[in-house]
Amino acid sequence: MLNAARKMVCLILLLTLGASGGLPAVAQVRERPNIVFILADDLGVGDLERFPNIWNEFIHAGTGFENFFVPNSWCCPSRSSILRSQYVHSHGVLTNTAPEGGFTRFHDSGLERSTLGVWMKEAGYRTALMGKYLNHYPGGAAPPTHVPPGWDEWHVPVRRLYEEYGYTLNENGALRDYGSAPGDYLTDVLSAKANAFVSQDDEPFFLYLTPVAPHLPANHAPRHHDAFAGITAPRGPSFDQADLSAEPAWLRSRKRLTDRAVEKIDRIYRDRLRAMLGLDDLVGALVESLRAAGKLEDTYLFFGSDNGFHLGEHRLAQGKTTPFDESIRVPMFVRGPGIEAGGVIGEIGSTLDLAPTFAQLAGAGLPDFVEGRSLLPLLRGWTPASWRRSVLVEFHRPASDDSARQTPVPPYAAMRTARHTFVRYATGEYQLYDLGSDPYQLRNLAGRTDPAVLAEFDRRLDALTACSGATCRAADSLPPPDLPAPPYRRKAAGR
Repeated sequence: MLNAARKMVCLILLLTLGASGGLPAVAQVRERPNIVFILADDLGVGDLERFPNIWNEFIHAGTGFENFFVPNSWCCPSRSSILRSQYVHSHGVLTNTAPEGGFTRFHDSGLERSTLGVWMKEAGYRTALMGKYLNHYPGGAAPPTHVPPGWDEWHVPVRRLYEEYGYTLNENGALRDYGSAPGDYLTDVLSAKANAFVSQDDEPFFLYLTPVAPHLPANHAPRHHDAFAGITAPRGPSFDQADLSAEPAWLRSRKRLTDRAVEKIDRIYRDRLRAMLGLDDLVGALVESLRAAGKLEDTYLFFGSDNGFHLGEHRLAQGKTTPFDESIRVPMFVRGPGIEAGGVIGEIGSTLDLAPTFAQLAGAGLPDFVEGRSLLPLLRGWTPASWRRSVLVEFHRPASDDSARQTPVPPYAAMRTARHTFVRYATGEYQLYDLGSDPYQLRNLAGRTDPAVLAEFDRRLDALTACSGATCRAADSLPPPDLPAPPYRRKAAGR
């Protein structure tokens, strides 16, 4: 369709709640929009002002979520939740590695038969996944040429993914080796493939673009070698936290950061920023390709991350998998038709909600097992009465701790509300933070909170950990318990 005709097309979405599952229904539309989802790897919520394309094309030109969370702060469980719109206890991909996690668990459990890619393709979309898929893909569970159902275009590394040089790419079922020349840099290769994909005439399309920046080792393109010289990591209130006396044993045992550890944190921080410059270039090139093809005004673009990352906060020199906001809170920005430029949404969102959102835009059907909800009401400026009041975060340790050495966190289930973080560890220990008075999560109130209040948090958490399908949308819409004003402890009898 000619660009002039495109601009005259009116995309009308009926944002009323459907009778099934509480998900908004979609009215007939004259034309379905294109959808692009860019997913960074291990990117937290800070520093985006350092990247001009992300800043201008998403933050200035789109709407952002202040409270957007992942259901697990580890790559493979988190990405499985994106593909299936399910909490971790429902899809069962518990860790990054086999047998309880990784691509092997996802594949062997038959989960590939019904994913975001399948739903979008069945809705008539031309689909592509470019970049990182699931950890340890293809492993021994499938041949290196394996392309899962639902994807028309498939460009995914099967070897040396994080190095960004010297890798092997599965290109639609054919293997191609890349070397160490500047032009082989993975983020740039993915950028070129993405630009070609969105420039084709066949529409509508759905592109899931997943570069690995800023995941360690955070290799960067040669052109960015000298960037950010002398920059140091942020030294916020939780950096090398002074007092951990009220924390669970795993955290209380952490020693203060040494000068050498802080120097390493600063070096990692600079490497991550340099790697992000390649992703920023990718964003700029993709937006320009869409604009040149006359498609930008008919395309929704989403930008987010699979989890956050610690760099010295709470004495954690690096890593993720914790229930702290540094791990579980991620950026999410959206631009497209009808989306407010510079808008901010305060309601709680989750990466569980991405697939239902894409499906609503596409007019795609969703299976009953879906546990998220469409973000379109929020993006269109109104909040359903039954909107989520809390989000569940789960963490499981693998049978072998080799792949979980970043942080010594015990298994846990956590509930994040707009004001509180409540964590229940397998050790029997608890954390409770009042984010209204303690936004940096420095004061664990669990040991001085009325046991009846903790029990009510426990009951709300039990409802989330036991939920399945539509019952998750009921469990997470329950109002959270009220936390009394300081000093939080119930008065002793007779006083």
